[in-house]
Amino acid sequence: MFEHLTALPPDPILRLLAEQRQDNNPQKIDLGVGVYKDAQGATPIMQAVDRAERILLETENTKTYVAPAGNAGFNSSMAKLLMGSDNPVLESGRLTVAQTPGGCGALRMAAEFLNLCKPGNKVWLSDPSWANHHPLLNSAGLETVEYPYYDYENCGIRFDAMMDKLESEAKAGDIVLLHGCCHNPSGADLNQEQWQQVTELCLRKGLLPFIDIAYQGLGDGLDEDAYGVRLMAEKMPELVITASCSKNFGLYRERTGAVMLLSANADQAAVAASRLFSIIRGCYSMPPSHGASVVDLILASDELTTVWQDELAAMRQRIHFLRGAVVDKFVASGIDRDFGFIQQQSGMFSFLGINPAQVHQLKKDFSIYMVDSSRINIAGLSENNIDYFVNSVTQVLKA
Repeated sequence: MFEHLTALPPDPILRLLAEQRQDNNPQKIDLGVGVYKDAQGATPIMQAVDRAERILLETENTKTYVAPAGNAGFNSSMAKLLMGSDNPVLESGRLTVAQTPGGCGALRMAAEFLNLCKPGNKVWLSDPSWANHHPLLNSAGLETVEYPYYDYENCGIRFDAMMDKLESEAKAGDIVLLHGCCHNPSGADLNQEQWQQVTELCLRKGLLPFIDIAYQGLGDGLDEDAYGVRLMAEKMPELVITASCSKNFGLYRERTGAVMLLSANADQAAVAASRLFSIIRGCYSMPPSHGASVVDLILASDELTTVWQDELAAMRQRIHFLRGAVVDKFVASGIDRDFGFIQQQSGMFSFLGINPAQVHQLKKDFSIYMVDSSRINIAGLSENNIDYFVNSVTQVLKA
């Protein structure tokens, strides 16, 4: 039976990772893979995570199964982190939370749930969106279509075009996927006024917002980055949220995430929960325990929460510093091109704004790796390589 299969091309980011690992150039720079890196180019274990893991090692007394919903303490803490600890939604009975295997698991379980509600339903994605959004949603049976989002020429949001598209073509019951903060891949985020306008549009047209938030705390702050989530939780009768702990807790390989469903009332929430947990049971039965237990320990401890928030603030400040530094370096290079947009954007990613041929030249001549779209991971830069990066880009642009 297997002989009838044909091979698929490798994932471009994973292929890029393999290529740079084989590159022996000591000055090589990996700006493709979306992981946070420190000044030494490492993705370290956060101190709060390390301390929580040591506590867990000493105190964990069983390896028995968890429930399909996962770690109850983790679910409660994640809801408070996203919604705010005093949000009345938390006590309303309307919110269903399930721990998932990473943000991808959350997205897929949300997609399976939404396809159960309305098979083949339409999901509006930003153009561009995170590349894995399409396969995660399509493979559950949902249809993905796009609304305008990023303006490649002016390096901002095509907000009027976005609103016009959703106003004219989105139908009641359609789903609109929004990035909670630190838009991947563009780094261009909705501001508070724009979140308010999108919320009003969704309410008026009967659209279901679906917020994917994978970088809370890496943009402007934990509370600031959750503005859109909290606004929509306050205003919308129904809301879907998926969250990841990979970036802000550094738990990439532990695959720790959460899916949240906000229903119109407690009775509907009970039905939604039964359906969601049944879907989980049929897909992977129950989530892994370790990463969620670590997050639960951190957020249940005032001391560890403070350590974690301080570390997260340092990561956020470093990204802000790098954005400003790379812009200053380009200005100092004398190149006739404005990269100021990089400093105005948020989170780990931005489009450099060069063409695929120039991307390939940077890889070939300078061992600088990024995907063809020119999306770069700002955290892949450091004080040690930023001059080399700017000089290399400048040479390619002047060629």
